[in-house]
Amino acid sequence: MNVKVISRTVGYALLVSALFMFLSILVSVSRGNDSALTALLISFTITFAVGLFPFIFVRGGQPISLRDGYLIIVLSWLLSFVFGMLPYALWGGPFTLANAWFESVSGFTTTGSTILADVEVLPDSLLFWRSSTHFIGGLGVVVFLLLVIPNSSQMRLRMTHLEVSSLSKSGYKTRLNRTALVFTYVYFGIFVASFLCYILAGMRPFDALNHAMSVTATGGFSTRNASIGAFGSPVISILTMVFMFLSSIHFGMTYMAFATRSLKPFKNEVLRFYLAILLLGTTVVTLSLKFSDIEPAWGGALLSGSFHVLSYVSTTGFGIADNSAWPALPSMILLIGGIFCGMAGSTTGGIKSDRALLFFKQIGYNIKKALHPASIHEIRVNGRVVRQEDVTAHILYIALYFMAIVISLALCLIMSGDNGHAFMATLSSLSNVGPAVGDLGTFGNFSAEPVGAKIIYTLDMFLGRVEIYPVLAVLMMLSGRTSK
Repeated sequence: MNVKVISRTVGYALLVSALFMFLSILVSVSRGNDSALTALLISFTITFAVGLFPFIFVRGGQPISLRDGYLIIVLSWLLSFVFGMLPYALWGGPFTLANAWFESVSGFTTTGSTILADVEVLPDSLLFWRSSTHFIGGLGVVVFLLLVIPNSSQMRLRMTHLEVSSLSKSGYKTRLNRTALVFTYVYFGIFVASFLCYILAGMRPFDALNHAMSVTATGGFSTRNASIGAFGSPVISILTMVFMFLSSIHFGMTYMAFATRSLKPFKNEVLRFYLAILLLGTTVVTLSLKFSDIEPAWGGALLSGSFHVLSYVSTTGFGIADNSAWPALPSMILLIGGIFCGMAGSTTGGIKSDRALLFFKQIGYNIKKALHPASIHEIRVNGRVVRQEDVTAHILYIALYFMAIVISLALCLIMSGDNGHAFMATLSSLSNVGPAVGDLGTFGNFSAEPVGAKIIYTLDMFLGRVEIYPVLAVLMMLSGRTSK
């Protein structure tokens, strides 16, 4: 373990957070020095000083090992959480230490759960910082590192391997060390387009900026208690659906479509599977809302059904209606949709539609092998053969995902007792969806959840965002079970 190179590289991640804290300070000053100015100044000073410290004493250009890379990823996220909670904790109000930690982790992991019963009580500068954590976390703390690390192709190559899953990299053809740039181009493109469209649709520039950061990161933090529903505009709702969808499909696929000026990259088997999930979920939820009289008109049922299905499946978590009183069937569809979620290579959470498709193909493969054991069978995705060892790795991830749900649920019940929310909240947190159903639905919040449960939920958010394996690798290294 090279402590020097790790500390220097993690310092970049903290400097990224410090940059957005500084922008939040500018927002505060533009608002006449609002109530969060002091908290942000102190937070910026501490974060900037700690982030800059390694550069004073550590020489750059040192090689990075695979073990160092795993530690850099995990520490970059964890320290971003810690320093990201400072503005909340120092501002006070509803932000106890546990609540500040929860809000910070939820922001950086783009989960979008909140402990705030009244979002609109926050000063604009703190609202901006809140949305900024989404923006940083959506692109990925480590992807931000790749943009600012000095030219060191070997370091970039190793960290790209670690941060971007094989599912993300296999969706399009480009040199591996350009992956971070490809993701960045698309990410900022969606951000700018959504910001401009929101303004044209009638949002205030400040609201448009915050919602653009949230929708691009599929995060869900809003400046309003009623989320997107506060604007009462079908146009804004539909625009939000468009950008939730764009943010939930493979960024490399979108990049190739623009680069080649062709729609051929969208002829993708995983995309068809993802669209089928959305269509099926929207149909069931729309019919349920209409026939249960939650939405008397077909238009309202279709808009509400399609919006919330896409919001949950894309793991964004925005809402246009309070779903706390919805019947069991549409609520169940939303939770299941959050498990499948969007495509790899996007800002969504969950197990990814790519893995779900492989899982179902593996079932078909095993049935064919049982019926025709002498025949040769292959699993193909987009016409390419997927090796069995690769399929096994992704199915193992699905098993780990559900194992994490079971363990988290057990810990919540042991530490906090059964308040009826543990399962839904655990599922929503691990999938990075944000809202769940019932009291924790679209307009609900986690303020009443026990402290122990909040800690478990934040661990789930972290595991969901980094996709479990890097955390397991670091734990094994620290336990001494891997060779150097």
